[in-house]
Amino acid sequence: MSDSPMVIPGSGELTPVDRGLLYGEGVFETLHLRPDGPWLLDAHLNRLATSAAVLDLPLPPRPELAELATRAAAAWTGGEGALRLIVTPATVYATVTAVPATARRERRDGIRLITANSGIVARPPWSLAGAKTLSYAENLAARRWAQRQGADDVLWLRADGQALEAPTASLIWLAGDTLCTVPAGETGILPGTTAAHLLARAPELGLRTEERMISAAALATTDAIWLASSLRGLAEARALDGAARPPSTWTSRLLNLLGFTTP
Repeated sequence: MSDSPMVIPGSGELTPVDRGLLYGEGVFETLHLRPDGPWLLDAHLNRLATSAAVLDLPLPPRPELAELATRAAAAWTGGEGALRLIVTPATVYATVTAVPATARRERRDGIRLITANSGIVARPPWSLAGAKTLSYAENLAARRWAQRQGADDVLWLRADGQALEAPTASLIWLAGDTLCTVPAGETGILPGTTAAHLLARAPELGLRTEERMISAAALATTDAIWLASSLRGLAEARALDGAARPPSTWTSRLLNLLGFTTP
């Protein structure tokens, strides 16, 4: 498996004057590649369109994007893969690469999660937080900051202590028999495709579901905590702000429900 992304032949080409490169004015989606093709393709194309609308960014017709994703998946023969669709004002292109070893390890072993106050009280009307844009440097910087603190990832909190999301993942938690996540519409955070799919299917395992807010203090008392994302699937928080947490028997069941394996 290659660690270097392969640009799909026939897709577009980024140029030095593209506003996507100069200003991060573009959108993208990352999809998990499986033997039967890109996972949750329709949901990702829906979110791509929503993100593009926030930037007033024209998209190619949806069938063309779907065809590009299918062609990219067919070009990948390296096992579990990651497909990225990128749209800028000047071009559309796709890349494929192996799922990072870090993502597979966190799916298997869990993560050490810490919380951090984002300082956000209310987002301004021009906020891009609910769109998946190429302006991703702050998200990656937040993860690097967490790693310097001895953790694997960070959970952003609102100024009032309510939990929001991680830089590259949605928050999921289990309270009794209810699987919960943070409401994207109420908070302006990015709607999670994996989280939405999981909550839609959770009743198959006898779980109830709910979208609601939760404080960091209340989160620490829940039965289980996960970060949900396209490539990790679920990564269980095995420590929160330095306090160890016992493994949940639900992790493997939920991963199986999502079609992920834990090597």
